[in-house]
Amino acid sequence: MILGLKYRAAIDGTAEMSIDDATSPTPLSAIVEAFEKLAKILDSQEEEGDLHLDTFCQACSLVSILFSCLGLAFKFAEMEYVSKVDNLLQASKTYDTLVHILDFDVANDTVKSPGSRSRNLRRVRQGLDLIRAIFENFLATDDNSLREAASTAYAQVCAPYHTWAVRTAVAAGMYALPSRDQLLKSLKETHESAEIKMKQYIRASLPVIQYIDKLYLSRDIVLDW
Repeated sequence: MILGLKYRAAIDGTAEMSIDDATSPTPLSAIVEAFEKLAKILDSQEEEGDLHLDTFCQACSLVSILFSCLGLAFKFAEMEYVSKVDNLLQASKTYDTLVHILDFDVANDTVKSPGSRSRNLRRVRQGLDLIRAIFENFLATDDNSLREAASTAYAQVCAPYHTWAVRTAVAAGMYALPSRDQLLKSLKETHESAEIKMKQYIRASLPVIQYIDKLYLSRDIVLDW
């Protein structure tokens, strides 16, 4: 997750940007490139199970930067997301693909057990979908406040699975969201470049999200958790 950490440090102001960094892809560009590669892999495969866990985790690690840029409202999501991706990355030393970790938990009846890798994969998938929904709502309005876009996305993707206490904390945090201009500045994007890249992420992340859902559904595991 070195690349993700480098972008996070630059955005947080805890590291100097070198000349090489200044000419490197922006965080959003790197995320788009990684997920377009995943989507291409899924498009080319004929059998399920060809998405390698380490490749998946490397792409997902970049997304944590987006949660960081959204501030306090999504701090809970950032912390949970990062820990789950880290867990899956460690698992990639033992399990080759997403299918392997799911089938292991199915065989041991631990799919929904706290801390299981299949549960962690489900939560990472939620994080990817939350960013997709935020981007869709961001592009649907010119409002400089992100509150409505982020609130709608959270209500669609995460709220049904969170406790009242978490939902209340998130609602309070929405007032601390950065403005549209502040977010773009953190991501080192213009309005025009961000629109292009957000649309690219939406297109590239959807087949990845759908692929993960299919893995559970094909094993008769409902998605209401």
